Amino acid sequence: MKAQLPHPEQYSYLKHRKQRTTQIILPVIISTLLMVGLIVLISFSTFNSGGDVSRWAAISTIWIIIPLLLVGLILLAVLVGLIYLMARALSALPYYTGIAQDYVYIARGYIIRGADMVAKPVIALEGFIENIKEFLGRITKS
Repeated sequence: MKAQLPHPEQYSYLKHRKQRTTQIILPVIISTLLMVGLIVLISFSTFNSGGDVSRWAAISTIWIIIPLLLVGLILLAVLVGLIYLMARALSALPYYTGIAQDYVYIARGYIIRGADMVAKPVIALEGFIENIKEFLGRITKS
């Protein structure tokens, strides 16, 4: 005896099921069939006698590059917009932001020097271990 879950029969649930079928499943199936058909068509036209493989390779390269170019164009527009906004903001900011920037630059020097002081013993220890390994490797070869 299996427990059966209740199936809601509300209008919104039925509408959701219909929309899921027509707006999600159907477009995915159609686009999959179109892609498979396109692949088959391209394969037949390319690999039959007299097919021009280099031309189809160039066309494929173009179709691969187009989305990357569009994304790059969008990123360029965003970057130009940010540069414009930064230029406008820098001309509007008060004198004290320059002083704050100087203090941040001074703090940057201290931070870099502290990080170098922390990393220096680790690097020296690794170098010492590598020297020992090299020395022991030379002894075992002799």
